[in-house]
Amino acid sequence: MSASHATLKALVEAFNDHDLDRIMSFFADDAVLEMPRGPEPWGSRFIGAAAVREALRGRLDGLPDVHYGDDRHYVDGDMGISQWTLRGTPASGPPIEVRGCDFYTFRDGKVIRKDSFWKIVER
Repeated sequence: MSASHATLKALVEAFNDHDLDRIMSFFADDAVLEMPRGPEPWGSRFIGAAAVREALRGRLDGLPDVHYGDDRHYVDGDMGISQWTLRGTPASGPPIEVRGCDFYTFRDGKVIRKDSFWKIVER
């Protein structure tokens, strides 16, 4: 695994399959995850594989039917970017549909940073 179109596509497929073990197989032990929501300018930050796993488990539990579609992927050196449309129904609200992207940084074939961004949808 490295920063490649195939790796980025495989990550989206693992998320769409809701396969947390497969998702985590892409991440390094010292990975950092920055989620789009949170109390800081960077959202919420999770450091280390255990913390990343729990944050991603929360995402899958909070949006049990989450699906990343319309995906496109870009690679430049150790950086990969995935654009997608997230669709899902939160456990506590109406369905959502939002465009977003993930910026991945790789080291030795593993994700060391995943920084996620979503559009803010106002109705």
